[in-house]
Amino acid sequence: MTPPDAFVAAATDTDSGAAAGSGAAQEVLRRVFGYDSFRGDQREIVEHVVAGGDALVLMPTGGGKSLCYQVPALVRPGVGVVISPLIALMQNQVDALSALGVRAGFLNSTQFPDERRTVEAQFVAGELDLLYLAPERLRLESTAQLFDRGKVALFAIDEAHCVSQWGHDFRPDYLGLSMLHERWPDVPRIALTATATAKTSDEIVQRLDLGSARRFVASFDRPNIQYRIEPKNKPDRQLLEFIRTEHAGDAGIVYCLSRNSVEKTAAFLTENGVSAVPYHAGLDNRTRAENQTRFLREEGLVVVATIAFGMGIDKPDVRFVAHLDLPKSVEGYYQETGRAGRDGLPSTAWMVYGLNDVVQQRKMIDSSEGDAAHRRQLQLHLDAMLALCETVSCRRVQLLNYFGQHDQQPCGNCDTCLTPAESWDGTVPAQKLLSTVLRLKRERGQSFGAGHIVDILLGKKNPKVLQHDHHELKVFGIGTDLRDIEWRGVVRQLLAGGLLAVHGDYGVLTLTEASNEVLFDGRQVLLRRERERPTKPARAVKAGKAAAPEMASADLPLFERLREWRAATSKEQGVPAYVVFHDATLREIVARKPTSLAELGSVSGVGENKLAKYGEQVLEVLAGE
Repeated sequence: MTPPDAFVAAATDTDSGAAAGSGAAQEVLRRVFGYDSFRGDQREIVEHVVAGGDALVLMPTGGGKSLCYQVPALVRPGVGVVISPLIALMQNQVDALSALGVRAGFLNSTQFPDERRTVEAQFVAGELDLLYLAPERLRLESTAQLFDRGKVALFAIDEAHCVSQWGHDFRPDYLGLSMLHERWPDVPRIALTATATAKTSDEIVQRLDLGSARRFVASFDRPNIQYRIEPKNKPDRQLLEFIRTEHAGDAGIVYCLSRNSVEKTAAFLTENGVSAVPYHAGLDNRTRAENQTRFLREEGLVVVATIAFGMGIDKPDVRFVAHLDLPKSVEGYYQETGRAGRDGLPSTAWMVYGLNDVVQQRKMIDSSEGDAAHRRQLQLHLDAMLALCETVSCRRVQLLNYFGQHDQQPCGNCDTCLTPAESWDGTVPAQKLLSTVLRLKRERGQSFGAGHIVDILLGKKNPKVLQHDHHELKVFGIGTDLRDIEWRGVVRQLLAGGLLAVHGDYGVLTLTEASNEVLFDGRQVLLRRERERPTKPARAVKAGKAAAPEMASADLPLFERLREWRAATSKEQGVPAYVVFHDATLREIVARKPTSLAELGSVSGVGENKLAKYGEQVLEVLAGE
């Protein structure tokens, strides 16, 4: 799809400038991608890059980042070069573009030499619109020489937060990408990420030499995602109940901290009738690739994974993301939950969180590599994550505040808005618990974990308590006004608030400087009390219906027939179903019921290539109604 001469002129004629570039970009958007208008900041970003400007784009997952470089690459003369760390997904990205009629290719270590030579020849001949490659290939002088032989329209640096050395997705090869500006100073660069605080943004600018780039920061709000965090109590069972009652038959991602938890959880779900597969770095390459491909191409599959899974997954109909363990940072949590609902339809970010999560994360920080400054940074990340978990105010407001978007109103669509949590004066219970830790240390020179401290407070004469004569302590039995689970909540929140610390391999509790303020200086401690949440009724719909929650019941059979046609077509072509059409496009087809190719071509998401390829088949399905 070589851009017409008019498109090339729009990028090179400085007198006609932005107006011509805007018209060319709009034409590409409609003709290739099937959309009538840009969203949010997309138009301004596209026009800036088409005109040759550098840009840093912070936009949430599902916000349309890829169009911000794909459209300029089709408008400007030459080939758009996309640097991406996602080798395993490059084929899927190329397949999705090919379905639109865009000439795309990739260069990475998975290819045979003959395949690479073919792609390189296509690049030099100008027979590609977009070329994907991994950052490590830029270390090769042969790659630089290749770019010198061809015409580069722009450099797109995807997942730009990978340049942050202490970030959650650091890739060392990203540190060398400043060479793009040094060697090709006249080629515009656009760096994109779905998650970055102001500090990370500054680091991206510094390390990629983007000092003169315009910054575009879209809203981080994903209003279609409902954020919910619940106390952890038999997490496997909680997860199963959540899926069965709210997301039966839906595609979802479940994140666990360890490989062992991934394997056990995937097996547990499968045994209980939920189609699930594991994904973690300990699996062999073939198994990982197979499971990832199944997730992309099958409908209603659940992947249970470590954070090794998910970046760059362009599956629009993921209806839920669940966390069975506490994420290490708000950035990581936001990036992971953002993989739900890329199509804009209602989705859920659900997490269970408990005392052991806090203990485990503290232990991991204490034993982490790096200097004291690095550990302090990790601690700050964890503190922000704990604050999100323990807040009694709107979770969405807390989340957006973290990314610098202040003055937000409560969303009305998170758990703390829908079922507000109460705060209560926990000063006396806090003093009792801290006194127990203090007395054990002062009187016995001992330190213990949360379970034993709670047993002492509850007056339990179990073997461990009796062995150490802890039933003789003055604090023994002074906490019978609270239940075991309530005391664990007190411990968890004191840890989250820095009023208590955990140390060592056995997770023993110790006091902090702030503990003295509670014990001796009259500091008040407000704690969160969870309200009982009613169990939601199971949805009386078949798998897949959740993708169209507002659809009239009379239209559901037609929607299902279109989905069946799409499934058969995608299987025949060996591509994921969403590469054919997104659910959102099928929903609009059902609502409008076009009777001609012209009418079908006006549906959002139906570009020229897809109309020519699938139009008659879609009309046949509609006529068969």
